[in-house]
Amino acid sequence: MAEIINMPRLSDTMEEGTVAKWLKQVGDKVEEGDILAEIETDKATMEFESFHEGTLLHIGIAEGDGAPVDSLLAIIGEEGEDISALLDNKGGEAKEESKEEPKPASEESSPADNAASSEVPEGVEIVKMPRLSDTMEEGTVASWLKKVGDSVEEGDILAEIETDKATMEFESFYSGTLLYIGIKEGESAPVDEVLAIIGPEGTDVDAILNAKPSGDKKQESGSTSKEEVSETKSTADNTRQETAAPETQDGQRIFVSPLARKIAEEKGIDLSQVKGSGDNGRIVKRDIENFKPSAQPEQAAKPSASSAPAAPAVSMALPAGEEQTEEIKNSQMRKVIAKRLGESKFSAPHYYLTIEVNMDDAKTSRAQINNLPDTKVSFNDMVVKACAMALKKHPQVNTTWKGDTTLYNKHVHVGVAVAVEDGLVVPVLKFTDQMTLSQIGASVKDLAGKARNKKLTPAEMEGSTFTVSNLGMFGILEFTSIINQPNSAILSVGAIVEKPVVRNGEIVVGSTMKVTLACDHRTVDGATGAQFLQTLRAYLENPVTMLA
Repeated sequence: MAEIINMPRLSDTMEEGTVAKWLKQVGDKVEEGDILAEIETDKATMEFESFHEGTLLHIGIAEGDGAPVDSLLAIIGEEGEDISALLDNKGGEAKEESKEEPKPASEESSPADNAASSEVPEGVEIVKMPRLSDTMEEGTVASWLKKVGDSVEEGDILAEIETDKATMEFESFYSGTLLYIGIKEGESAPVDEVLAIIGPEGTDVDAILNAKPSGDKKQESGSTSKEEVSETKSTADNTRQETAAPETQDGQRIFVSPLARKIAEEKGIDLSQVKGSGDNGRIVKRDIENFKPSAQPEQAAKPSASSAPAAPAVSMALPAGEEQTEEIKNSQMRKVIAKRLGESKFSAPHYYLTIEVNMDDAKTSRAQINNLPDTKVSFNDMVVKACAMALKKHPQVNTTWKGDTTLYNKHVHVGVAVAVEDGLVVPVLKFTDQMTLSQIGASVKDLAGKARNKKLTPAEMEGSTFTVSNLGMFGILEFTSIINQPNSAILSVGAIVEKPVVRNGEIVVGSTMKVTLACDHRTVDGATGAQFLQTLRAYLENPVTMLA
């Protein structure tokens, strides 16, 4: 599905940008993190990364041309994809939006702002949270590379800012001393919130802050006091970190994407040892993931026992220690998961039905299928296929509650829950009932890989009508799941276990698997859910019926 890329607002005062240079041409393949173009703002020329991958299908602004923020910059999609409708629609919309959204300088500042600006000393600049992507509404400061009291040169990296799409470096467009930080590391704030103040050392920051509009809650409640600023200034020379300056190698700056730098820090990789494969030798995520360090001697030995504090003398050998906790900011993904699952659990009346399935024939059939050339099918693929076929026979389960109406989905799109580092995502297999087992296997493998590498597109996570969650590979025998709205049901799949079972009046070793169906009682009655599970079991216990 094609993605429209708009002209971003890369600085706090940018109203239009000029494409200084295109680094990709129409027809070129684009990877997430590739540099699409160099864009000249009102303050600097900056690299603009792609947040999507595919083929560059259209360039909307030629080199040397300028256009307002939110104008159509480019379209990325699948090779040969028809984008005529997007061009027809976007043409009018972009023009209207460019008239409405970007405000002239006289409109952007309120009367209070104007009063403030009249009291801002010469050489002092108020830096605001920039809009670093075309859909960004708020940003999170991932890390500050400068601290209050540090000298700042134009072009220095001030901070790394996490948008809704990526973590990006934010350069300073001013020179001076960092006088004030308005948004702390880990905190989020809307676009145009005061991010920092830069100016001559010794400037009265309080006067500038007090001149801001009283409605600026961030300045009143979440910002640093004058005393804190003064204290930070006095200790700035002693607290500067090496990360305040960009990485260099042999006196040359190392170009690295923020995401690659973050992963390198987590893995303890020295960026000077990594060869970049991106544009102009830029180090990108894949370079860090593929990096194989040379053997290095072990680091310093463990601390000696003598350096540890002596435990107090007690009459019994009781444990002694220090209580420790760590509070970590929730990622945007974790916040969204919490919100959506909470809404589902507290709005949809859940109930659960569990059955046990004989998997003997499924094991035999899977072994025979996987003996075929270039074929690999998992038990989860068989469950997904059985669910898709059962949904066609029980359309009530393939529905969505709409309040006054119930939406019956005539198509079957099965979502497959995949665990990733930051939480859980649900890629969707479109028209699953029409797919063969081998097609399901290949698609699930591809989508799961994309999910773990954070390469899934929004289109690949939308439109599910039913969801399967499998924890059998972790040895979980039985569990319940929260319905993935707007679905009416979700199937929880446990592990296949060998145990004694009764077959034809005799106790034998059999392979069984428990599955639990969570249903929304507003759309799926108990008898309907039970009938669905009966059909599901029939398919799994007789796999040949799924091959017809």
